Amino acid sequence: MANRKKYRQKTILVTGGAGFIGSHLCESLLNQGHKVLCLDNFFTGSKNNIKHLLKNNNFKLIKHDIIKPIFLKSDQIYNLACPASPVHYQKDPVETIKTSTIGIMSMLDLARKTGARILQASTSEIYGDPEIHPQKESYWGNVNPIGVRSCYDEGKRAAETLCFDYHRKYGIEIRVVRIFNTYGPQMHPNDGRVISNFIVQALQNRPLTIYGDGSQTRSFCYVSDLVEGLIKMMNNGKFTGPINLGNPSEITVRQVAEKIIKLVGSSSKIAIKPLPADDPRKRKPDINLARKILKWEPKIKLMDGLGKTIDYFRNVIE
Repeated sequence: MANRKKYRQKTILVTGGAGFIGSHLCESLLNQGHKVLCLDNFFTGSKNNIKHLLKNNNFKLIKHDIIKPIFLKSDQIYNLACPASPVHYQKDPVETIKTSTIGIMSMLDLARKTGARILQASTSEIYGDPEIHPQKESYWGNVNPIGVRSCYDEGKRAAETLCFDYHRKYGIEIRVVRIFNTYGPQMHPNDGRVISNFIVQALQNRPLTIYGDGSQTRSFCYVSDLVEGLIKMMNNGKFTGPINLGNPSEITVRQVAEKIIKLVGSSSKIAIKPLPADDPRKRKPDINLARKILKWEPKIKLMDGLGKTIDYFRNVIE
């Protein structure tokens, strides 16, 4: 009896499970003793992210696009399927918005058939270029509905709508989290996000590309902290969300570039380019709700997380 597990083993479906955050989530769930169904179409996910999990008998990889219906029995569904960086989601904007709308509908229909609880990975991008700072969950956002980023921003906003409509109409158990900038090992080297861009450029002694004057701010959360928040939200009693998950430590993009150059020991300089359309000037989560309801807040300091991420990219590039 001493070795008896304190929890029931669950079967958990993770869509986008071979992606950056998804692969870390799969690993954490396996470490807790659950069975994990990892579903990915490999548009941005990579088998390298999950190859170390393939020998685990509790892990199953399924190649599938969530735009098409699928029947899989599970206790919980984490819906992380959607390219999350501008480079990738703007590559095929129609496919991006279909993933966020038709894709979440197919997952909600699956949850309805099987009785699974579903967590939707939404985003801080639903706040757009915010007029309120920091961003609280009660803020409705300032989004351009016809801009180049709207396939992602408005897709995620519509996904939240669908979750709450299914919850109200069919009683589906939903959890909605709004994820702020996340970084760490297993990021795609060419995903176009600030930290991966800067690290790769610094390691290659190339200029670090800053868009705009670098005064725009971001708040960066290390991936292990984020995954802990996702699991806590999924398993909280009744709170549906939406809830912000991110690091409230705000920093300018230029400061991040300077820190990375120093940590890498790079000879890189900074190169200035025009700011892309609809790029948010400020981004900082108000996480009071997460602190209160989930007893969650980030633990990893930026310099520590950057060090681990630099080590990862150094191995990838070499």
